[in-house]
Amino acid sequence: MALNVFTDRDANPALLTGKKVAVLGYGSQGHAHAQNLKESGVDVAVGLRRSSESWKKVEAAGLPVRETADAAAWADVVMMLVPDEMGSEIFEKEVAPGLKKGDYLAFGHGFNFHFKKIVPSADVNVFMVAPKGPGHLVRSEYQRGRGVPCLIAIGQDPSGDSKGIALAYASAIGGGRAAILETSFREETETDLFGEQSVLCGGLTELIRAGYETLVEAGYSPEMAYFECLHEVKLIVDLIYEGGIANMRYSISNTAEYGDMTRGTRVIGPEARQAMKQILSDIQSGKFADEWMTEYRCGLPHFRELRQEGSHHPIEEVGARLRGLMPWMASQRLVDKSKN
Repeated sequence: MALNVFTDRDANPALLTGKKVAVLGYGSQGHAHAQNLKESGVDVAVGLRRSSESWKKVEAAGLPVRETADAAAWADVVMMLVPDEMGSEIFEKEVAPGLKKGDYLAFGHGFNFHFKKIVPSADVNVFMVAPKGPGHLVRSEYQRGRGVPCLIAIGQDPSGDSKGIALAYASAIGGGRAAILETSFREETETDLFGEQSVLCGGLTELIRAGYETLVEAGYSPEMAYFECLHEVKLIVDLIYEGGIANMRYSISNTAEYGDMTRGTRVIGPEARQAMKQILSDIQSGKFADEWMTEYRCGLPHFRELRQEGSHHPIEEVGARLRGLMPWMASQRLVDKSKN
């Protein structure tokens, strides 16, 4: 079923006039939402714990910053942009006590609401605005006068105007300059997790590392393996992003296109497709959500181990050295850890 699609023409910015918006968190999405909202004329403040390393970053950006509980109580619209694994604890201790009847609780991702890790009272409106891109892109596109498409969804609507508020919010962070698509919390959450795990992050990174390791084990230089299996991924992805798979195939050589169409299914064959179905099943049942929350409550031991292991893979060392030969890449960074 096709989704309803909206743009700035369908949004009414006046619905946010007189409303105070608290953006909780100042990570990838938080910094982008807060700064874009401010520049769109919205009365916005960032909510953080005083001990947060981001507190000074918010002040340096010229944004008001409050303690999380104070920000939630002050606001009419509370946007939760904290890490999923921390959301339920922050909500129960610092957000829920300050929510009033008719307030709006918003999410940038449906994880906690869909899997009932956060259960607000029935007299609170609930909506989602989920940009389809990392926050650094949400910010940079807005600054260029463009926007990243956003998804919206309504979870609870006792006031009867949550969709209008969601559209106005999505428009204020730049989504209406591209497209605002209406979906459900369930669809956004389950497809987002599946895409991350099987294709965009989990699938892609393992494909890159497996290709790199295959070439190096066969005696080819690590530098050549890095260029062929990681560096050039951007070239291919940019072509796909611009015009789909057909556009990419049009742009590459006939040899590459033939190799693509005759060998790709050997790599992503029946076994990989069956693994994808199991991954989706674990997401739909809530098994993955419960596993992740348990990992967090146990202090993230396995997560930290995996992160450490990944950072020491040989491809990281080779990549750092080769990127050092291309200094122009540093001047075009989307991610600046000193600011966001």
